[in-house]
Amino acid sequence: QRPSPPPSRPGRRPAQLSKSTAGAAPMPTMLASFPGLASAGSSTREYLSQDFYHASIAPLLVVTIFLAWLARPSTKEPIPEGFTSFRMRYLIGWCLCVAADWLQGPYVYALYSAYGYSKHENAQLFVAGFASSMLCGCFVGSMVDKWGRKRSALAYCLCYALSCMSKHFNSYGMLMIGRVLGGVSTSLLYSSFECWMVSEHMGLFKFSEGLLSYMFGSMFMLMYVVAILSGLIAQFVVEQVPFEPISEGSHIWRGGFLCPFDIAIVSLLCGAVHIAVCWDENYGGIEGGADMGVTEVFRVGLHALAKDRRLWMLACVVACFEGSMFAFVFNWTPALEDKETPPPLGLIFSAFMMACMCGSCLSTIAGKYCDAHLKLTMVCLAGVASFFVIVFATAQHQIRTCFLGFLFFEGLVGAYFPSVGVLKSEVVPENVRSTVYNIYRVPLNAVVVCLLLTNLSLLRCYGLCASLLMLAFIASAVLSQQRSAEGGTKTL
Repeated sequence: QRPSPPPSRPGRRPAQLSKSTAGAAPMPTMLASFPGLASAGSSTREYLSQDFYHASIAPLLVVTIFLAWLARPSTKEPIPEGFTSFRMRYLIGWCLCVAADWLQGPYVYALYSAYGYSKHENAQLFVAGFASSMLCGCFVGSMVDKWGRKRSALAYCLCYALSCMSKHFNSYGMLMIGRVLGGVSTSLLYSSFECWMVSEHMGLFKFSEGLLSYMFGSMFMLMYVVAILSGLIAQFVVEQVPFEPISEGSHIWRGGFLCPFDIAIVSLLCGAVHIAVCWDENYGGIEGGADMGVTEVFRVGLHALAKDRRLWMLACVVACFEGSMFAFVFNWTPALEDKETPPPLGLIFSAFMMACMCGSCLSTIAGKYCDAHLKLTMVCLAGVASFFVIVFATAQHQIRTCFLGFLFFEGLVGAYFPSVGVLKSEVVPENVRSTVYNIYRVPLNAVVVCLLLTNLSLLRCYGLCASLLMLAFIASAVLSQQRSAEGGTKTL
């Protein structure tokens, strides 16, 4: 059975709302002079009162703006010549390219379901992406270090654009190819961009570590702003264009859930042009990247992991925490399904990203009082508690409580990435940075593949996520203890 797309949300008719409002009670004199303002206010109240998802947006937005203002990126260090230009060149390219990833987020699962695929088939498609990312992690990082981070960023734009195009085909084979390309793209996104920035910052320009933290703060702050806007834009365009085949019986579809993927293609094209024009090339290893072959770079990366216990502990944290996060990414859509209140997926995604941004801001504020190691440890422990709440809410079918638990976990995700980013910059050798980052993704994707292919119930999956986060807590505590033993309490 092929489920039809969710019905469009009722349109807002300001004129009718104004009449009903005027008939119910006389408006104040000032509003009577501005009927458009009155109808806009009525439309806003109607929008926010549709369901508890819409009602949560206003308070979340207020808290997000307040925390963003308190934690806005700043530094007491003098800004050296060339830093502002370098910062803008990187952040523009990063925002355009990561927007393509965020635009797709709310609607991948919903699109496959609308094509008529079961949850198990949906899981198989998701696993294809994670498995390809896992396999690519064995060599993509080495190629990024060898062939250049700029070229790899451009390759990301091309691969992801092709992945987005494949979504228009209601064909399991084409969708599978798209997921494989998406997995390759994910490996490139989370290795080449950050590695390019760290290498330029620390290697070429010799900027300070304090300014690197400032860069990470700006990077994640803007990333969440882009994610929030992406969710709202995706929700809007999905409701404007009907989801339908281009002709009767065609396997090629358009509109509806596909609109965010089309906007993502435009964003990728703009990002590719900016990177091609404004970025310089850099490599892992000695300048020029001609010293070691791909296999040699990979061998050196494994050797670095083998001799440094901190790298193994950090790999455990990344695999367990981010594995839980990606399992959550797959399962939040079915967890919130409700016939009485169909979930507005784009809006919910924006709410999640607001929670992420709040967590990132709180992490920045807490950075004045504790270092990245302690923050990472506390985040992992709080993650265990969040999944206990989610398990209880899922068992009782309390969708609102489940949604609040999701928001809390997303806040922890926002606090996690700046902290783990600083730790990676401290402990991972520069000459094999991309290689090690992608080796980290091998156990991460293995965890996700196992969680999805076993076809676990939501309760068991969330219970395993809590267990994984407990392992991440133990590994991060070991890392923090080792740092204390070695001396030094460098703050974020």
